[in-house]
Amino acid sequence: MMSELTRLTIAEAGRRLAKGDFTARELTEAHLKVMEARRGLNAFITETPELALESASASDARRKAGQAGGLAGGLEGIPLGIKDLFCTKGVQTTAASHILEGFVPQYESTVTANLARAGAVSLGKLNLDEFAMGSSNLTSYFGGVENPWKKGSDPAARLVPGGSSGGSAAAVAARMAMGATGTDTGGSIRQPAAFCGIVGIKPTYGRCSRWGVVAFASSLDQPGPMARTVEDCALMLNGMAGHDPKDSTSAPMPVPDFAKALTGDIRGLKVGIPAEYRPDGLNAEVARAWDQGIEWLKAAGATPVDISLPHTKYALPVYYIVAPAEASSNLARYDGVRFGLRVEGGSLDDMYRKTRAAGFGPEVRRRIMIGTYVLSAGYYDAYYSKAQKVRRLIAEDFTQAFRSVDVILTPTAPSAAFGMTDRSDDPVTMWLNDVFTIPTSLAGLPGLSLPVGLNGDGLPLGLQLIGRPFDEETVFKVAGVMEQAAAFTAVPEGV
Repeated sequence: MMSELTRLTIAEAGRRLAKGDFTARELTEAHLKVMEARRGLNAFITETPELALESASASDARRKAGQAGGLAGGLEGIPLGIKDLFCTKGVQTTAASHILEGFVPQYESTVTANLARAGAVSLGKLNLDEFAMGSSNLTSYFGGVENPWKKGSDPAARLVPGGSSGGSAAAVAARMAMGATGTDTGGSIRQPAAFCGIVGIKPTYGRCSRWGVVAFASSLDQPGPMARTVEDCALMLNGMAGHDPKDSTSAPMPVPDFAKALTGDIRGLKVGIPAEYRPDGLNAEVARAWDQGIEWLKAAGATPVDISLPHTKYALPVYYIVAPAEASSNLARYDGVRFGLRVEGGSLDDMYRKTRAAGFGPEVRRRIMIGTYVLSAGYYDAYYSKAQKVRRLIAEDFTQAFRSVDVILTPTAPSAAFGMTDRSDDPVTMWLNDVFTIPTSLAGLPGLSLPVGLNGDGLPLGLQLIGRPFDEETVFKVAGVMEQAAAFTAVPEGV
């Protein structure tokens, strides 16, 4: 099913494209074949093969003319998938919601425009949890995404790829795309990366522009790359990042060459190990993977340092007040008037009610209702205002910790991928999947997940590295060393 071309990393493909071993069109055609063969995973909402081949041919023409773009081998001619939360000019953008089905933007998001300028080829729009709300990719109006990995003890069980960027993670793991864009609000890049055995980084809040990304929670949402290696994520982030005057939260910071940070030398670095991330009842295999990660870093010359992040225990309730509150405000624009679905009613208010009831799925409705409640008169101070104060304390915990350490190591998720029917009837249990990733999001810090091994059922486990604000370079440096030590080469069956 998979040709030699789809086994390559972005970095390898870039070098071989430069040498003329194959063309961008041949590379794209190889991935389109895998997309067709693995359509049963439901990773894509909208496939754009004609546009992809056109872009690939244009890339070949630029290379022939000596005008190839990109950094350090870069993204010129590299086929990527785009999470269907990024607006793409002339291509349907749905946020995996019925209310936006058929919406075709007349503008391009800054991140996808940056990737196109770097020479990347878009294969289409990837499935996700509706409006990025979920940890399983089961809330999509277009159906759930299946994880390409199989459980050793029950190979017939269909597993979730994690969420919300589950389509992105599944497509990269199944070799349908060399990399993919994701967005992370409370763990939506890192948790699916861990479930699918790939690498994903949520950059510092403000590192990548949110302009043209359908909003969920504006103070938390952050685009980032997902790929099969740390180096590939570094190359993608170089293509995605940069200051954007159209986004008031975009940081006016220079973008370093992240791939150059992969020196392999972490001697003398201090790695924080937070006590609060080892609660009673932590999955034994996750705990062992974490202990192994600590040993790898010690062997490479880094020093583990026990630290405390005392307000971690409040992160989940804080997130599920702040994020729904912002969602209820952001999603108020979907009213049947300006774009997307409209269900006619007997009056304007009736049309609003019927459109939103038909257009939003249960998880989105649940979060809108929670958010509207905590923002309502009489409850704002009791819930939302208090949550914002505790959020500040969570951020200060990290600030204090980074006075004595350079990076923090934790598990990414409390378990490996679970079955599609295992937790779907309990929203609170589902929300607990993000318990290790949410604190990083609330503090706006960079967090990277990388695969470090398999559990007893043959499913990937990931560890998370958390860095100082705008210090993705140190995160990449440490991740590169861990990746080499882990030597994770396992792939899903049939890939």
